[in-house]
Amino acid sequence: MSDHRSRFLQLALNADALRFGQFTLKSGRVSPYFFNAGRFDTGLALAQLGNCYADAIDDAGIAFDQLFGPAYKGIPLATAIACEFSHRGRNLPLTFNRKEAKDHGEGGTLIGADMAGKRILIVDDVITAGTAIREALAIIREAKGIPAGIVVALDRQEIASEEDRRSAAQAVSAETGIPVIAVANLADLLAFASGNPELVGYREPLLAYRGHYGSNPTG
Repeated sequence: MSDHRSRFLQLALNADALRFGQFTLKSGRVSPYFFNAGRFDTGLALAQLGNCYADAIDDAGIAFDQLFGPAYKGIPLATAIACEFSHRGRNLPLTFNRKEAKDHGEGGTLIGADMAGKRILIVDDVITAGTAIREALAIIREAKGIPAGIVVALDRQEIASEEDRRSAAQAVSAETGIPVIAVANLADLLAFASGNPELVGYREPLLAYRGHYGSNPTG
């Protein structure tokens, strides 16, 4: 497992963003783990998270000019990544959206740099059903931007339904032709739990969950 993956998972564990136990998801599935990026709620945690994201982005080698953070969780995530890249000598423009259009002041739904003609990297925490990502793609295209990639913190690598054995990330990538990268995924989480004496007891429930809901490796 690459360094940024293990650093991210340890950071998530320390921040209580990654928890183990029994959690009923929105889908109704009972999961042995739960991830909540909202728990990265301090300046230090966000800075460290931005570092992990930036390493994953650099490792993937995606060519892009600008970041887009969809409201709401994408906003602090994209901001943290932009700050991290500035420390690395790259001053990235940043854009995010409002959920509701503003009818006074500068108006509209977009805040930040103009996206027209720019290759845009979308930043979010997870891809669940892919709805939010599709909305983000529509916003970027309406603003004359060029979607270049999607980066998320954690890819759960689980199927959307029994009929479609692809993960949400695989489905979105196949549908749009845009690469989806993750700082870490379920396979990394299994390796991380196996190497941690405090978490090794969760390895079997994680394996059982993957056996039932895991996506096909190649989509």
